[in-house]
Amino acid sequence: MARAIILMADSLGIGAAPDAEKFGDVGANTLAHLLQAYKKETGNALPLPNLSRLGLLDACEAAGNEHCETSERQPAQAAWGYAKELSSGKDTPSGHWEMAGVPVLFDWGYFPNTTPCFPQAFVDELCKRADIPGILGNCYASGTTILEQLGEEHVKTDMPICYTSVDSVFQIAAHEQSFGLDKLYQVCEIARALLDEMNIGRVIARPFIGTSSADFIRTGNRRDYSVLPPAPTVLDKLAADGGEVISVGKIADIYAHQGITQKHKAPGLMNLLEKTAELVDSAPEHSLIFTNLVDFDEKFGHRRNAVGYAEALAQFDAFLPTILDKLQSDDLLLITADHGCDPTAAGTDHTREYVPVLAYTPDMVNAPLGERQSFADIGQTLAQWFNLSALEYGEGFISSLNKA
Repeated sequence: MARAIILMADSLGIGAAPDAEKFGDVGANTLAHLLQAYKKETGNALPLPNLSRLGLLDACEAAGNEHCETSERQPAQAAWGYAKELSSGKDTPSGHWEMAGVPVLFDWGYFPNTTPCFPQAFVDELCKRADIPGILGNCYASGTTILEQLGEEHVKTDMPICYTSVDSVFQIAAHEQSFGLDKLYQVCEIARALLDEMNIGRVIARPFIGTSSADFIRTGNRRDYSVLPPAPTVLDKLAADGGEVISVGKIADIYAHQGITQKHKAPGLMNLLEKTAELVDSAPEHSLIFTNLVDFDEKFGHRRNAVGYAEALAQFDAFLPTILDKLQSDDLLLITADHGCDPTAAGTDHTREYVPVLAYTPDMVNAPLGERQSFADIGQTLAQWFNLSALEYGEGFISSLNKA
């Protein structure tokens, strides 16, 4: 029986989507622009031989109509294309759920870009139920900047730092030692219950350590509290069919732990990749390994660090042969993204972009997939791969996965 591996390169968009103007993202292209920034900064083209062999550069040039200059480029030997999003937002849950066959066709709840931005009644109830003296922040903010601004006051007052963004999200930062990790999670759980009626997509625990604003740093103990997808995903279908759905990183949190049979945490890009490779060795037949490579988005896209993003992408590329060499003849490797986060764009938010759809099985031939009308094509292809019942959304491309 077949297996599949999804490597979610979080935020690796490849060109402005047709409706980018609606989101203020005309001209966005995460991949092309980080390659340009790297070349400008270092004088050298970024080496991406393995991702180019899987069709990433071909997909980007077709989707974004921009040349992708890299070194050691290889001709594509995989199925490659680019997908636009049906969902109404450009957030993490929408992108992930849609690729699993369930697009978000409703509008999330959002907080106004004001200070304060959270309803006072909600803040009062949160403080009462969580037994905390108050909150800090109460605004739109960058997660790293707000630690510098309010981290020391948080440690002194025991008031958690609460902030949001243009996404449907409520984020809570707290010091792991002085506030306590378990207490942070408890406050997040209370907030999650209170925010359900506002249709807020995620509550995120953002623990950090350090002694002052000069050295505060987030830890790998982040936890996302998401609402449930509105319908069964391909993960649910596979789990119900007796398969294993193996989450690596924050995947389980994004799907509210529904349809997940195994969970593995691994902080940092290389740890996530190494854990994935380890699981490829041990995963049984009829299993899906699903890994989110969050560093691209969290450490580089949102922080508008184009060169750092490029260097991390090169690390990913260099590690890929370790996974490719472990693939069995009936394994399917998929590489995609959930949205863009162009590091050269203004602001710090996600960008509405096409995402790559790269599919590879051992001994494949070059197979252009063209423009896909929904991320759900990935989920439909997985349903075909595992012989599951069809999803409501998406067109599968399993017939394009031809071997040499």
